[in-house]
Amino acid sequence: MADRFDLTGKLALVTGASSGLGKHFARVLSDAGAKVVLAARRMERLEALAAEIESKGGEALAVSMDVTDASSIEAALAVTLERFNSPADIIVNNSGLSRDDFFINMPEADFDLVMDTNTKGVWLVAKTFAGALVKTGKPGSVINIASIVAKRVSHTLTAYAASKAACEHMTRSMAIEMARYGIRVNALAPGYFETEINDEFLNSEYGQKMLKRIPMRRFGEHDELAGPLLLLASEAGSFMTGSTIVVDGGQIWNAL
Repeated sequence: MADRFDLTGKLALVTGASSGLGKHFARVLSDAGAKVVLAARRMERLEALAAEIESKGGEALAVSMDVTDASSIEAALAVTLERFNSPADIIVNNSGLSRDDFFINMPEADFDLVMDTNTKGVWLVAKTFAGALVKTGKPGSVINIASIVAKRVSHTLTAYAASKAACEHMTRSMAIEMARYGIRVNALAPGYFETEINDEFLNSEYGQKMLKRIPMRRFGEHDELAGPLLLLASEAGSFMTGSTIVVDGGQIWNAL
């Protein structure tokens, strides 16, 4: 059974790989045997991660990518094809951001940035890389990183919640279109996992109050996303498409 989780011979793209969960996902996929394409805007961080992965016997390529810019994504695909002579078999749409504010106070530019990154960016990356994969006739897996706020909302997260709900619903639509090509499209919806983006909030008074509403009474550990990620990326999840795996310690089922 362990062989079904093996990614040897596969090529994986991870967007937003310069920090947080994206960085962790890249390490997990590499440890499972995949070659990895690390995509983000902060090249110095990507190159450091690529060097770390290669020092452990893996293979990694750092590519500059702005997921809100179609030409940037196409350039990253060209670099990938030049290096590996193949588009990615596994596409992890991890890039995302938030601008938190009451919706009546939020600047339009902030709303647009969140939607462009978290929703349009997922569409652009999948369109470009999955489109290239279709031309090869090879099967593959697209994993869109959603969030539990796609299923339950919270104060000041209108834009983020809307973007992640759209991402999850788009995943299902992509799945039925890509099934004929042997490409599975699923979503992974984490709850609260500490990263450099949210650590200040999670350790605040409000964050600690929220922790008490998680049935398991703690935030997630990064390694607790490794199993679900590998399930969706590998042959272990070969009959899964259009699914969302929630990893949140039971938070979405607990009353507000």
